[in-house]
Amino acid sequence: MSDHPDEPRASRTGGMRGTLALVAFAVTTMVAVSFLLPLCLVVKQMARDRALTGAERQAASLVPVLAITTAPDALADAVASTEAGADGRLAVHLPGGTVGTPRAAPADVAAARDRGRAFPAELRGGQVLLRPVVRDGAPTAVVEVFVPRAELSRGVTEAWVTLAGVAVALGAVAVAMGDRLATRVVRSSRRLAAAAGRVGAGDLDVRVTPDGPRELRAAATAFNTMAEQVAGLLETERETAADLSHRLRTPLTGLRLSIDGLVANPGDPDRLERGREALARLEGEIDALITTARRPRPQAAGCDAADVARERLGFWSALAEDQDRPHQLIAPDGPVPVPVARTELVAAIDALMGNVFRHTPRGAGFTVTVHRGRHSVGLLFADAGPGIADERAALRRGTSGAGSTGLGLDIARRLADATGGGLRVDRSPQLGGARIQMWLRTEPAERTKRSRR
Repeated sequence: MSDHPDEPRASRTGGMRGTLALVAFAVTTMVAVSFLLPLCLVVKQMARDRALTGAERQAASLVPVLAITTAPDALADAVASTEAGADGRLAVHLPGGTVGTPRAAPADVAAARDRGRAFPAELRGGQVLLRPVVRDGAPTAVVEVFVPRAELSRGVTEAWVTLAGVAVALGAVAVAMGDRLATRVVRSSRRLAAAAGRVGAGDLDVRVTPDGPRELRAAATAFNTMAEQVAGLLETERETAADLSHRLRTPLTGLRLSIDGLVANPGDPDRLERGREALARLEGEIDALITTARRPRPQAAGCDAADVARERLGFWSALAEDQDRPHQLIAPDGPVPVPVARTELVAAIDALMGNVFRHTPRGAGFTVTVHRGRHSVGLLFADAGPGIADERAALRRGTSGAGSTGLGLDIARRLADATGGGLRVDRSPQLGGARIQMWLRTEPAERTKRSRR
């Protein structure tokens, strides 16, 4: 047995190729037999009819002679002048005797006189044609023409051999055409099988060019779609795992800052309480991550962006006060609905707020603005830090110029992209540092275009 993974598949496709050729040969053989067998019988019948027609013609050549005379000498000369008479295969039966070489039985001669019409009679070695000749005022004469069996089947064997050769040629052509047509099917199926094997081996970048019959082209298209779906699902799972892990950074940051404060002021009961709260939040976040990882991702429902922003700013305000960071929330008084799940919006806001605390110095202030537009809602995060040097590179997943994972901005970007919005990075004109704009569309883009028209 070969160790090459493609060899068994190749042998199977080769068997399919041989099967298709055999099916083509069998179908062609059945069609050829159904047409050639009756044709062979027709050829045999035509040869017999041709021989009997020739005998009838030679017998009819003696009718004028019998109408003039029945003299034996004259009839003998007339019989000898015919081809059958010269070969000794023609005779004339008269009431007074027989002229020529007779072969028919007397009973058949008498039956011909009684019937008054010509008919062939079987003899050993062939057939004999008996043709009665009615004469005015005289007894009926019978002309006998013997047709040998070789004459009855002359040309039949050659015709049958020719037809058999035609059948074999048709079968060979059918096998060649079937093999040629099967080659496309085998080639396409072999490529599809090889691609499936590579996907099973872990190569998710392999794709198949649709080729061959319509069904195989549809199968190749479905395979490409499946491969893209599998690759997309794996990529989504990787990103989800990274995002869920990144969510731990928020409570960890709070816990670290609380520990720093306890180290600086070990007797402060407020800082001790904040440390306990940060630890409880970390435990709750870990439980939430485990629950999220063990169930399908929930569909995006909806939440109040202003309410979520107030809640998260309340959480981060304790840390901001510890670091002497001035902060401000600017939001409308009423609800600001957005078409995303509350947990996903919380994760995005925490990721952006965590970047402010990690990448700006102590004492740098920040503002959070919730802007309600006609077709979208914007959440703007501005700080008084040094800003972002390469704003375009900061939006690439896993890229960071500040020593972090680079996933914070990507979490917010993917949430904005899911609604048809986007994420922008620029500089804050008020505070002078970085400004992150997360825009969430509240109405589909197609509906917006229709309303504008």
